[in-house]
Amino acid sequence: MTDLNPDLPDLSSKDPDWWRQAVVYQVYPRSFADADGDGLGDLRGVTRRLNHLAALGVDALWLSPFYPSELADGGYDVADYRDVDPRLGTLDDFDALAAEAHRLGLKVIVDLVPNHTSHQHVWFQEALAAGPGSPARDRYVFRDGRGPHAELPPTDWQSVFGGSAWKRVPDGQWYLHLFAPEQPDLNWSNEEVRADFRTTLRFWSDRGVDGFRVDVAHALAKDLDEPLRDLGAPELSSEDALSEFPPGTHPFFDRDEVHEIYRDWRRVLDAYRPPRMAVAEAWVQGDRRVRYARPDALGQAFNFEYLQAGWDADELRQVITDSLVTARAAGASATWVLSNHDVVRHASRLMLPPGTDDNAWLLSGGHAPAIDPAEGLRRARAATLLMLALPGSSYVYQGEELGLPEVADLPFEVLQDPIWEQTGRVRKGRDGCRVPLPWTTTGPSYGFGAGGAWLPQPESFAAYAVEAQNGAEGSTLELYRTALKLRRKLLEGESLTWTADSPAGVLDFARHDGWRCVANLSQTAVPLPPGEVLLLSRPLENGRLGPDTTVWLAS
Repeated sequence: MTDLNPDLPDLSSKDPDWWRQAVVYQVYPRSFADADGDGLGDLRGVTRRLNHLAALGVDALWLSPFYPSELADGGYDVADYRDVDPRLGTLDDFDALAAEAHRLGLKVIVDLVPNHTSHQHVWFQEALAAGPGSPARDRYVFRDGRGPHAELPPTDWQSVFGGSAWKRVPDGQWYLHLFAPEQPDLNWSNEEVRADFRTTLRFWSDRGVDGFRVDVAHALAKDLDEPLRDLGAPELSSEDALSEFPPGTHPFFDRDEVHEIYRDWRRVLDAYRPPRMAVAEAWVQGDRRVRYARPDALGQAFNFEYLQAGWDADELRQVITDSLVTARAAGASATWVLSNHDVVRHASRLMLPPGTDDNAWLLSGGHAPAIDPAEGLRRARAATLLMLALPGSSYVYQGEELGLPEVADLPFEVLQDPIWEQTGRVRKGRDGCRVPLPWTTTGPSYGFGAGGAWLPQPESFAAYAVEAQNGAEGSTLELYRTALKLRRKLLEGESLTWTADSPAGVLDFARHDGWRCVANLSQTAVPLPPGEVLLLSRPLENGRLGPDTTVWLAS
């Protein structure tokens, strides 16, 4: 056991519910740390920097995909679910990472991508070679086209990334890809597909993995009865269009039968001691998301209403209240997240005026409207203390502990997100939140690696580097460390009590034993409630709680 943080949990603990109140740190391996100097982050780089996570005080790390991939979608196009991309390391490197994480008291969660494979996956290559009607093609969703020469796609379904969700192969058939063309959708009605993923769950669980994050968990089950039905409008293929259909009836999102798949998985996960946890990425409303988080399903689901909420006290109070009710109904704990690899970093996003289109802002180079980095950081720090005071699990994204803003002005020629090309260069995509981390204030790629970085880092990153903030009073890194240490001591139970008659624009709630969180989201300073100040996101203003400021109090 490391002496970096004496508050870390005892490794001998077999608590099956460790995840209910955990703080989970998301590592995007290609942008975290590069050990071999090729410009791409790797597993040995992650292992070398695990002390950073231990000193931060998180409970677990979640590894985004590290599997063999051509990176058509940042690693979410998986060519082999039970191996490591050679550019990122080997299975031995993974085992060493997991062993070191466990030595430091950190649980390990890996990303699982079950909706689609890479087009380089051996199964898809077999399907292309086998031809129409073959068992190999039945693992995927192949269909004949429409029109006199089958030259039209089978349906009008649109890809989440833009354009048609169908791609034609040389023999004339079409295959479904709800995301990039390099990501053909699997057919989850095929028992061979289901059996192979049971094998994958066991493969990583046997290697000591403590849990799984399930990508696009709501899309596996699809209505593939012939004839396939059109949706009638391209926008109805989006994840935001579920409300246009009776619950559970959308052709490929959030269908009722998807839960049969997860009940099957839960039997696999519960065969381990302690049972392996799982969390669903399911972009569905809370009353539907509850089904993914039930004990007989995955057990937990991400709360995207919270991530998408504006910096508005009334909106956040309602989202928090509803989320706790939803989690309680599922028998799960609530989840909270402010940033991840798919969204604009919250130090920038929370400063955008209501109704601002993120894509329009990114395409403008981040200058319309302009965002003051200092103001964005102030709001981000307040949002962080608010989130960490809530009951349940908090998921933090690498670099947010440094206060990193979105890199909004990446040149078009360096963009790698498939969204950019598939939308005809209308949507800039997610590269701005995936720029490699700064570890040092100088040197090649600010300490990311000796060979530069796969996405360019701005000069401003030097001021955000771990080296610059380590031990610096008032730094964002030290704020996270202090907050997580306090949280471990204070957090108990999975409920809160809202304080009646709090000022307009203020969120004020109490936890157990008088621990209280007050977040001022208004534009004016408010009186500081009575109590001992445990932590502030920024200093008081003449004894008052200033705008965009959160305080933790003890009675």
